[in-house]
Amino acid sequence: MKFLIDASLPRSVAEVLQRAKHETADVRDIGLGTAPDEMIAAYAKRHSLCLVTRDWDFADIRQYPPKKYAGIVILVCPVHANRAKVLAMLRDLLKHRDIVRRLDGSLVIVEPQRIRVR
Repeated sequence: MKFLIDASLPRSVAEVLQRAKHETADVRDIGLGTAPDEMIAAYAKRHSLCLVTRDWDFADIRQYPPKKYAGIVILVCPVHANRAKVLAMLRDLLKHRDIVRRLDGSLVIVEPQRIRVR
């Protein structure tokens, strides 16, 4: 699977995904670090990348219909959550291989102790 990592996440998200044999791109490395959400979503769509973010704006299925994307994953953690907490949530998602296989066209909300798929 190929992922686009939003600037709202630590760069170490890429390492976790790469260790799990996924390809990654980081918005900060492709000139989209401060780009508006619409540009980031368009890039993800154009390149068939699953977007990983903490930004709740991407949960708006009217603006970002999941079926039009290679997947949208939102990691729900408090603003003050440290890097370890964010990475632990991502690792929890990756343990659910059945969900990871179905990311294409899905909106996945990862919360502590719960993962929701739309």
